This record gives sequence, structure tokens and C-alpha cells, in this order.
Amino acid sequence: MRHGHGHSSWQCSFLPLASESSVHHYHLRGLQYHLLRSFVSGAVGPHRGKLGRYPPWPGKIVNPPKDLKKPRGKKCFFVKFFGTEDHAWIKVEQLKPYHPHKEEMIKINKGKRFQQAVDAVEEFLRKTKGKDQDLTIPESSTVKRVMTGTVAGFKWPPSVSEPVKDSDPHFHHFLLSQTEKPAVCYQAITKKLKVCEEETGSTSIQAADSTAVNGSITPTDKKIGFLGLGLMGSGIVSNLLKMGHTVTVWNRTAEKCDLFIQEGARLGRTPAEVVSTCDITFACVSDPKAAKDLVLGPSGVLQGIRPGKCYVDMSTVDADTVTELAQVIVSRGGRFLEAPVSGNQQLSNDGMLVILAAGDRGLYEDCSSCFQAMGKTSFFLGEVGNAAKMMLIVNMVQGSFMATIAEGLTLAQVTGQSQQTLLDILNQGQLASIFLDQKCQNILQGNFKPDFYLKYIQKDLRLAIALGDSVNHPTPMAAAANEVYKRAKALDQSDNDMSAVYRAYIH
Repeated sequence: MRHGHGHSSWQCSFLPLASESSVHHYHLRGLQYHLLRSFVSGAVGPHRGKLGRYPPWPGKIVNPPKDLKKPRGKKCFFVKFFGTEDHAWIKVEQLKPYHPHKEEMIKINKGKRFQQAVDAVEEFLRKTKGKDQDLTIPESSTVKRVMTGTVAGFKWPPSVSEPVKDSDPHFHHFLLSQTEKPAVCYQAITKKLKVCEEETGSTSIQAADSTAVNGSITPTDKKIGFLGLGLMGSGIVSNLLKMGHTVTVWNRTAEKCDLFIQEGARLGRTPAEVVSTCDITFACVSDPKAAKDLVLGPSGVLQGIRPGKCYVDMSTVDADTVTELAQVIVSRGGRFLEAPVSGNQQLSNDGMLVILAAGDRGLYEDCSSCFQAMGKTSFFLGEVGNAAKMMLIVNMVQGSFMATIAEGLTLAQVTGQSQQTLLDILNQGQLASIFLDQKCQNILQGNFKPDFYLKYIQKDLRLAIALGDSVNHPTPMAAAANEVYKRAKALDQSDNDMSAVYRAYIH
């Protein structure tokens, strides 16, 4: 749903991408759209972070929804960004006049998506030409303080420190990029929007829609290695290549590398070779044993580690395993980051994963362009082990929910109720989600082609239960769900999608 359209009080602005410290962001179209480069997507929940400097982005000031309160503190405008479905509260002191800087901003921003946004601006101008009398400019002439600074290497001329003038009712402001420590966090709700001011300990980097903005991500000049081309790894590597990264790949089954070699990847003969020839090596394998074997085994990662080499483990494993791997990597002078991902094969292919990272903060920042290529949001969660714990909790919730969905559908069937009608009802209620709809459709169609292997969600439930045991915390719901998945595995459903847990209820 678009907010702001249809109001008589609106005005355009040319807005650089800013850090989260300057923005309360609301994701108005759920998972279908995402903020570009530097804003935080609300689809994941409340979080905060600090980002670097990014180029301007076109937008217009619009009226906020009636039930949306302004952030407390400094004066803000509600802004809709051209070329997206995204809106944000923007602080007044971070706005800049458009016309004095239009040409300079266009020169320093060459991305395809940026040009499309500029085209949308010009189209808007053409459509609104001659209709100025219908537009009421919201308080813009009262702006007295305008900050100066650097945006993507561009030095603002001293003249912009002067008060903003309303020389153009359509284009009024630039928004400066910021690097200050954030003081707010954000929660996006698809329809009813609220401001969340809860502090969290995490930092996040918002990525672009990797499939839609080819050319807008500046790939790192570091050589990237990737180990493991399974359901998740394949999509990740494909997006890294699409975004212009130099990637060397290795997989235990070598023929899986062929497609990526054709797309421009280089082939590594062993994990050790990949690590020794690359600056940052990512790995994504199935479980703790595979993760350890990859590092500690013959011709493994550890043999290629030397001072300055970087290793990022994206596998979903337990905290003890990832801590052990971090210790051996660092003991050789290497740098370590854990970065398990939340998502499935489709989200991996679409570059829409959620990345949970912990460990070397500098390495996390060095991975920025890679994370933007493969995901929509990344969170930095502190010391090694935190990401593993959080990932297991996320998958525990997901796995338990999937088992409950299957239980409900089978109960509907045995009581003479329509499963399709049940899905329709759920899709109209508070539980409505892409996950719910897709997994129910899998069951109704009898299509269990793996998007997330059943055996892996059961593994994650097992590890989450063990995590609860380690701190004497009860996990009875996860334990019950785990038993259902174990029965599904006994029915040869391990290599099917997690939705095949349904078959545990009908046999």
C-alpha cells in the first residue's frame, strides 16, 4: 500500500541514501520491496546500525499515514523514494536544495537503478507541470539549519550552508549521508505503522534488491572464495558473480562448479587452495561435522590460512562448533566471522537472505558488498557464537511453526473440513505470510521439492533443544516438533522440503 499518494500536500526532493541514524523507516509493501543500499528493511523487525556514506537518492515529501506518529526529537519530513515503494522519516537538518546540486549528483551516481529513479523524477515533473497551485509546500521555507559534509566523495560547496529557499516547489532537498552513532531502531508493520524506540545490541547493513539493481552495488576489489554449492551456496555465488565480484569456487562434488565457471567463476582444487589465493573465503555447508571437516580435514581451510586471510562460515551450526573454528583460524593469524543465513533456496536465488553475523567487526564491514549482493539485511551480533545461537532460535521457531501448520491441515482433513478453506482463512488473518502460503501450497499440491531440506530443519531443532539444555531453559514445543520431524525422516522424507513433515501425520 502506498501512503502519501492522493494527498494535496506533497513535494519532491533529491535524497542521498542516509545512515539509519537519520531515518525512521517503514516498509510499506512487506517483503516485495526493500530499501536501497543504506536503509534498514523493516521486514525483519527492530534493529539499529551504523552505515557509511552513500550517494543521493531521489524522493518526494509526502503526508504520512494518519496513524503514524513522527519520531520524537528533531523535526522530520516523511519521504517517499522514487523508483521504490519505500518511505522514511528524514531529519530536516539533513535536507539539501535540489537545483544547485542536481548536475553534480547525477555525475557521481552512475548506477542503473539511480538513473531509473531520476527518469521517474523527470516523468513526475512533466505530469505535475502547471499544477503548482494545487500543491502546498509543508513548512519547507522554515528550514534554517543545513549541514555540510561529504556524500560519496562529493564536497558540498559553502553556499549550501545558507537557508534553503523554495525556488522549486517540486524539488526541494538533498539529504546528507551520515555516519554518527544511531539512537533509534525501527519496526515495520505492513499496514498499521508504529515507531519502535527500543534499543538493541545489534548493527545492521541494509542491502539492495540484488536481482533488480545490477550495477548499483560497487563490488569489493578483494578476491572472494566460496566453499559449498548446495541449495543456499549456489544462489549466493550466482548473486556474487552477478554483482561483479571475483569469485573462486570449490565443492566436494566438483561437477557442481561447472555452471559457475561458465558464469565467470574460477575453480579451486581444494579448500586450502581457495583460501590461500583469496582474500575472503566464505563457506556454507550442512552441519557441524561438515563445517569442522572443511576446516580441519586434509587440504582443508586451515592449511591455507596465514596472517590476514579471512574466513566467513555461513553454515548453521552450534555455538561450540563455531567458537572452535574461530579459535583455530585466529591462532594462525586469520580473521574469522560467522554469518549463518536465514532463508531458503528461493530467497538465496533472489538475493534476499537475512545474514546474522558475529566475530571480527572489521571483517563484517569488509564483507559489505558481498552481503548486499546475497541478502536484503545483515545483522552484526557481537562476539563469536551469538549468530549461531540466534540462527538456531530463528529456525526453531520456523520448524515448530511448520509442524503446527501440518498438524492443522491434517486435523482439518480428518474432521471433514476443507484444507483449502483453512488456508484461505489463515491467509486473511494475522498469521498470513509468504511462508505460510507457500508451505500450505506444497502440502495441498503434494509437491515437496526441497526449498529447505527437512533433514536440516530437524538438525536445527535438535541443536536448538541442546542450546536450551545448556542453559537449563525448557523447549517443550521444539522438542515435540522435533519428534514429528524424526518420524518424517523415518518415512524417508529427509531430502524433501520441510513441509513434508505433513507426511508424518498421515502415515
